[in-house]
Formats: sequence, structure tokens, C-alpha cells
Amino acid sequence: MPHVSRRGDNISAAAANLPPATGLDGSRHRTAAEVAVAAEPQAVHRVGWGFISLYALAYMGTGLVFIAPLLVTLALKINLLVGTDQAANSLALVAGIGSLVAMFANTVFGRMSDRTWSRLGRRRPWMVIGLVGGSLGILTVAVAPNIPVVLAGWCVAQLFFNALLAAMVAVLPDQVPPAQRGQVSGVLGVCLPIASVSGTFLVQLFTGNELVMFLAPCAIGGFFILLFAATLKDRRLARADVPTWSLRELLGTFYVNPRKSPDFSWAFASRFMVILAYAFLTTFQAYYLLDHIGSADGDVPQQIFLGTLVQAAFLVTASLTSGRISDLTGRRKVFVCTASIVYGLAMFAIAVASTFNGFLVGMAISGLGFGMYMAVDIALVADVLPDEDNVAKDLGVFNIAGALPFSIAPAIAPAILAIGNGSYGVLYAVAGICATIGALAILPVKGVR
Repeated sequence: MPHVSRRGDNISAAAANLPPATGLDGSRHRTAAEVAVAAEPQAVHRVGWGFISLYALAYMGTGLVFIAPLLVTLALKINLLVGTDQAANSLALVAGIGSLVAMFANTVFGRMSDRTWSRLGRRRPWMVIGLVGGSLGILTVAVAPNIPVVLAGWCVAQLFFNALLAAMVAVLPDQVPPAQRGQVSGVLGVCLPIASVSGTFLVQLFTGNELVMFLAPCAIGGFFILLFAATLKDRRLARADVPTWSLRELLGTFYVNPRKSPDFSWAFASRFMVILAYAFLTTFQAYYLLDHIGSADGDVPQQIFLGTLVQAAFLVTASLTSGRISDLTGRRKVFVCTASIVYGLAMFAIAVASTFNGFLVGMAISGLGFGMYMAVDIALVADVLPDEDNVAKDLGVFNIAGALPFSIAPAIAPAILAIGNGSYGVLYAVAGICATIGALAILPVKGVR
């Protein structure tokens, strides 16, 4: 059973400085007490490519179950239920509330995972529970007869899928030694665009069969998640080592004092604005294609797949090269700032596009910007974390900057559309402004170059 207490989050602060127990190369399980008394690790067990491959497939599977409904099927389901005129407002309600659930669920379940004692380990139970519960939520959305049922199903999906995600992310510091974390993180970074392309491909492949469109990503992603869970040599926590519950510490997970940690706060603001721009793009691109480009309903799944494919190709290239160059030069700010500006230009390009080809050009530019941003932004944040003894807590706060925009964007989009006379071009111009503000917000950071 899980316990929540004083320290920890979805990425364990303690685990970041402890000798990891590896997945497929045979190291033994260690309790928290055993780790605490070990003054020096006797040997560092490197993870092999067998572990890395299965971890990457499971991580991609986790992205797949999230992304397919977020990019395509949720918007199409709502459009089918209420029609084009009311779809944007209804999607704003469902996506906004669901994102709030996700923001809190990821942090809370991360703490629960850190303090779970069972024979199956700390992470494995939440992988299975999260996958099963989230898939039931997706099934509810697929068969929903009205918007309230869609909302309920999506909230259930977000709740449990974030339990899965919290456990999956925690495997990195649990299992991978510091010397390999950059390498493994780079592999995991490629999983998101692959999951995006795979999810949109699956959806367009099953266009016309609503139930399969929703459940196929869960089935395929779930297979890889369960395969990894079955082979993972998960760390076990002895019941006697589980700290006691502390509500004050749980609530403190969501806050870092901006006056004491200005660099962290500016990095938070930059991430928030860039992800807000990204949230506008991903949440409303189906309606953009229908209303702004004039696409037919049946063409939208394939068009989103093609756009995502183009974006992913440029994203992967930019991510791998930018991260490497940033490490070699020791510079972070210039990459994050440039990436935010490029992403803003992509939003402006999409805003003025009048054809599907113009949309594809904008998606290619967005891949360059977002790939560069994701490759370097996390490294910059790691350099300005306020407290090395509370890394997990601070990362939990920073995760809010990546989750909250997915509630804010759907909430304010109807007002922007109303001001712009229903123009999705205006909406994406606002997204471009948000990304540009994100570039400016990184300039005051002084702790890194």
C-alpha cells in the first residue's frame, strides 16, 4: 500500500544520488535502509541496451496512450456530439479540467509511488494500475453519449495515466547510473515524437471505427508497458522504512519561493509560456483544419498524422544536435531563447497559412523550435534548481509549468476566438506571442550562460 510523506516526488530526490539497481543486468534489490548506510557504492552497474530498449518502448507506449486522444480522437468525439459551433467550448471544458486533474495526479502519485511497499516493488504496481484505470477512462470516452460522460471518462483517464507516467519517469533515477542518464534521457526524448506519429497513424488507419480509434493506442502502448513492467527488477521498500504521512510537506511540493530562487522562477515562467503556445497548437489543430483550412471531417485524422510526422522529423533532428552542441559549448540560454523564438515564428506561419501545405511548413518550423527547446531546457533547469537536497520537490513544482498550460489554453481560447471573430489564425498568432514572451523570460537567468 502507498504512503505519502516528507520527501519525494515522481522523481526521487534521494535516488538521484544513490547507486541504482539496474533493470536487466542483474543487480540486486536494495531497501532504503541498506542504501542509507552505504557510504560509498561498491560498484556502479551500468544498464545494458536490453534495458534501455524495453524502457524506451514502454516510455513510448506511455506517450501513445496520452497523445492519440489529445491530438485527434477527443476533439473528433466532441465534434461528433455537439457539432462544430459548440465543439471549441466543450473541448475547452473537457481538456481544461482534465489537465488540472493531470497536474495534481502526477505529483501526488509520484509521492505515493516513492512510498509504496509491496513484493512487486514501488513502480510496477502503479504502472499496471495506471494502465488499466486509464484505459477504462478512454473506453468511457469512446462510448460516451454526451459531454458530461466524456468529461468523467477523460478525468479518469488523466488520473490513472498520470499514475503510470509518474512511475515510468521515476525508473530513470531508480535504475540508471548518473554516467548514463544523459544517454538514456536522449533516447527517451525521441520517444515523444515517435509516439505522436504512431498515435495519429493508428487513428487515421481506423477512421470510421470510433471504438478502435480510441482503444488501439491503449492496446499497443499497453503491450510494451506490461512487457517492461514484467521484466523490470523493481526496487523494493521495506514497510519499516516508509516515512509517516505529512500533509504539510505534500502541499509544499507545489511551491518554490520566487524571491529566494529567481533563476528557477524565470525558467518556470519561460517553460509555462512556451508550453502554453504548444497547448494551443495541439488542442485546437483539428478545429483549425476544419474551420481555417476548410478540410473535410474524414481528412482531418490523416492530415494531423502528416503534420505530426513532419514535425517529428525536424524535432528529432533538432533535439539530438542541439543537446550535443549545448553540452560542448556549455551554453544553455542562447539555445532556449532561440528555440522559443523559432517556435513563435512557427505559430505565426500557421496563423497566416491558407492551405494544408502552409500548415505543414509551420509544423516543420515548430519541430525545429520545440526540438531545440526540449533538448536544452531541462539541462538549464537542472543547473538552477534551488536546493540540491530537494531536487524531486523542485522538479515537481517545475512540472506544473508543463501541465497547467493545458488547462489554461482551453479555458482562454474561447475568449480569444470570440475577440477574433472565430478566427483560428488569431488564436495561433496569440500562441506565437506566448512563445516570444517565453524567449524573453529566459534572459534574466544569471546562474547559467
